[in-house]
Amino acid sequence: MAPTVHLVRHAQAIHNLTTANHSMPDPPLTPLGEEQCRDLSAKFPYHSSINLVVTSPLRRTIQTSLLAFEPEISRGVECIALPQVQETSDLPCDTGNDLSNIKEEFKDTPINFSLVPEDWNSKQGKWAASGAAIEARCREARKWLKTREEEAIVVVTHGGLLHFLTEDWPGAGALQGTGWENVEFRSYRFADGDDEDDNANASLNETEESRQRRGNKDKPLTKEEKVQLRETATKKWEEQHRSSGKAN
Repeated sequence: MAPTVHLVRHAQAIHNLTTANHSMPDPPLTPLGEEQCRDLSAKFPYHSSINLVVTSPLRRTIQTSLLAFEPEISRGVECIALPQVQETSDLPCDTGNDLSNIKEEFKDTPINFSLVPEDWNSKQGKWAASGAAIEARCREARKWLKTREEEAIVVVTHGGLLHFLTEDWPGAGALQGTGWENVEFRSYRFADGDDEDDNANASLNETEESRQRRGNKDKPLTKEEKVQLRETATKKWEEQHRSSGKAN
């Protein structure tokens, strides 16, 4: 049976304070962001069931993983850095550090960097900041997650990327570039049915419990409505990122 996936946006980082900080390479969490991690750790209801923590290799997501999911890590749950879930844009704040540098910075932590290639932060080719490349990376990430043997997985990633990963687009055009708040978490299960497209795409559906937890009383979108919204949202995303870019 495919795992339940709890998706988490990172805590507040320095670039979230002002657009002037978008030129800062791979910024760390703010003191408030660290406090948000502690608050998330205290209220997250699934600690005991989590069998794997997955993180984007950027500094703010690694720090969020280590602080918010310390209960899992302290009992030996593996924490894997997955480059496919890095942030979408090629702004300096959304571009990760070189692999040798991040491994050195987090050498005293149990983060597993074995899946991170040397060119992961090149923002070229497979790692490009284009809609097609991001969709392909997210599809690859979903398929990787779906084949895992763990029953429950946490993935700590970024606001912009989460719309591509979940294929849920409400809020993607918001001022901050995402409908996800810092340290917001939502729970998903993989589509389980006869739809060949959903199965090939490893599509995710938010659980009813998760929707209720965040007060979403809207009727879930149909597949056709999701496709239409995706086309509109990705077009706007491409236009925004060609002109100025959004950092999440």
